[in-house]
Amino acid sequence: MAGRQTGRHRRPPERQATYREVFAVREFRALWLAQALSFVGDQLAQVALAVLVYDHTKSALLTALVYALTYIPPIVGGPVLSGLADLFPRRTVMIVSDVLRAGLMAVMALVPMPVGGLSVLVFLTVLLGAPFSAARAAVLPDVLEGDRFVAGTAINNITHQGTQMLGFLAGGAVVAVVGTREALALNALTFGASAVILIGGLRRRAAPKGRRDGASLGLWRGTRDGARLVFGDPVLRSLVMFAWLCAFYVIPEGLAAPYAATFGGGAVTVGLLLSAMPTGMVAGAFLFSRFVRPTNRLRAMGWMSMLACLPLIGAGLHPPLWGVVALWALSGVGSAYQLAANAAFVTAVPAAGRGQAFGLAQSGILAGQGVGILVGGAAAQVLGPETVVALAGVLGLSCSAILTLLWNQVRGGVIGGMRGPVERAEPVAVAASQAGGDDLPSGVGRSASAS
Repeated sequence: MAGRQTGRHRRPPERQATYREVFAVREFRALWLAQALSFVGDQLAQVALAVLVYDHTKSALLTALVYALTYIPPIVGGPVLSGLADLFPRRTVMIVSDVLRAGLMAVMALVPMPVGGLSVLVFLTVLLGAPFSAARAAVLPDVLEGDRFVAGTAINNITHQGTQMLGFLAGGAVVAVVGTREALALNALTFGASAVILIGGLRRRAAPKGRRDGASLGLWRGTRDGARLVFGDPVLRSLVMFAWLCAFYVIPEGLAAPYAATFGGGAVTVGLLLSAMPTGMVAGAFLFSRFVRPTNRLRAMGWMSMLACLPLIGAGLHPPLWGVVALWALSGVGSAYQLAANAAFVTAVPAAGRGQAFGLAQSGILAGQGVGILVGGAAAQVLGPETVVALAGVLGLSCSAILTLLWNQVRGGVIGGMRGPVERAEPVAVAASQAGGDDLPSGVGRSASAS
């Protein structure tokens, strides 16, 4: 057997990380718990702010305006403030952001103020989330190496989607029981608890960039450098466009209420439609991270992105409610390709520029979602929600097909970097012992991660 194998080239088998391995990392447990607390608090605050503003103003427009403020700050200041994650120690950026947000939420809970003042504090609170998210995304590859990063990202996505599903259901009940200002106070406590967890669970790391290099912070210059870094590289450019593709398949969520009205449904139907995509995403993230090999994820990424858009076209056939829920859930399954895109993005970005690159990507995602929902809502007034959702699927599928063709031209280098150099096979016994090691090829190292 060994003689027949001489001269053949083989690659060591890819090793997939398990969720147990990821949770065995103490620093990841701290990051995950801090994130989970923030998610829960944010859901409470979202409901509480809507109720508080509407109770004071009885204006649907002002209530919607305050809600819109949760999207605007990351778009306006996200790319700039995200650069702080590359200029200061990322642990410090996260802790300071949490402490400041806890203080702002406490002021909202304790001090009666007009809607204008409340809007300013909401804007500042959400704005401070930009450097926190960038620092967290940038430090995660240092905490989880190799395929553990992808598994850790899947855990984070599942946690986020799970809290989103449960939050909309339980948030209203909690606010009804404890009150609006008390719910805001609870959110302040979650930010404080997150800071304490990060202080105790995340070790100190030096700032990626020495500020002596630039004399001043140069945040605007850093933003331009980040844009040049991302859009000047064909791999990063393809990956960030895959991330921004969500602007198309998020449109159905923005049309959930008018879509439910076509079935004569009310709040329960709206909730059912809103929970369809997160449910599909949870299932897709679990299956994609646990049962698909790392390099196969990169090969399947384009097809999965098309799956995220293709089911939406079925809305044009006017299926029954259960059919719409199934189609939206299937779209959520396809959106799990973001795990592979995120991991490949981290692999290709230099460690010192992660904060700026992630901030740019995240701001683009939020901007695309906001514009997509706005345009979709305006179009639905004329064409109806079913037609708009179907058109979003057509446009998204077209863009994803083009992106897939571009990605197929550059993915070979990314896959080659993950798999490492080809090695000449030794006798079977030696090859088996090498395959059993825990180390991944050098191309993955600190890169295969997700935010």
